[in-house]
Amino acid sequence: MPLTEKEFGWLHEFLDREAARINHPDFIFNDPVQFPRRFERLQDIEIVSFLSAAIAWGKRKMICDNCEKMLRIMENNPYDYVMEEAYEDLPDINIHRTFFARNFKYMLRGFRTLYIKHGSMNAFAASIGAGKHETPSWYLVEKLQDVFSEANGGATDSQCLPTQLRNTALKRINMALRWLVRNDGIVDMGVWDCIKPSQLYIPLDVHVGNTVRALGLIERKANDKRTVLEVTEILRRMNADDPVIYDFALFGIGIGDKYLGLKVE
Repeated sequence: MPLTEKEFGWLHEFLDREAARINHPDFIFNDPVQFPRRFERLQDIEIVSFLSAAIAWGKRKMICDNCEKMLRIMENNPYDYVMEEAYEDLPDINIHRTFFARNFKYMLRGFRTLYIKHGSMNAFAASIGAGKHETPSWYLVEKLQDVFSEANGGATDSQCLPTQLRNTALKRINMALRWLVRNDGIVDMGVWDCIKPSQLYIPLDVHVGNTVRALGLIERKANDKRTVLEVTEILRRMNADDPVIYDFALFGIGIGDKYLGLKVE
C-alpha cells in the first residue's frame, strides 16, 4: 500500500536526519571508501574505487582486509602498477572469496587499455556521453565491458563487471560511482564531473532492500534493476539533486552504530 502524504513526510524527515548523522568522517574508517581516499591522483582513485567495490560483498572486515591485500600487491602505486603491466607475473592467488588474481588481472588489463586511449575513466565516461544517458551507470558498464573484453582477448568476467545488465541491481558499480561523483566533501570524493549526483542510483543489496521494504518505500521482493530504479525515483522526490545521500541512512538503519564505528550523540 502506498505511503500517505503524512507518512512520506515523516519518513523524509527521518531519512534526512539519519543520512546527516551517518554521513560523517567517522564512517570512513570502517568502510571500503577509505582506500581510494588515500590517493590524490585521479587514476589511482579510480582504480582503487572500482577494485574495492568489485570485492565489496561479505563481511566488512574481510572486505577491508582484502582491499589492503590488493594495495600491497600493487605496492600502493596502482596507476603505475597497471601501466607497467606488473600484474602479469602474479600467480593465481585468492584475493577475496571467489575473486582471484585472474579476475584482478582481467580488471587491470581493462584499466590499462582504457587509460592508454582516454587518460582517465572520467574522460572515458564523458567520451561515451554517460551523463546524457537515461541510466548512466548501466550504460557505463555496457561500454566498459567492450573495453575490458577487448583487453582480455574477447572474454567477459561477471566477477569484475556484471553481464546481465537488463536485470542487475549493479550494486557495486553504483557504490563506486557514489564515491566518485557525490561531492559534499564529507565521505565521498566527488572527483568525477561526467555524471551529476542527481543521476546516481542507490546501491541496492540485501540489507538495503530489506530496509526499504520495512520502511514501506516499496513492496517488490526482488533486489533487481527495477527495484533500484523505483527506490531511487522515490528518493529523488526527497532530494532531487542528491538522492543517493540516503544510502547512508538506508545502509545504517539496522546495522548499528558500533558496527559503523560512529558515535551515538
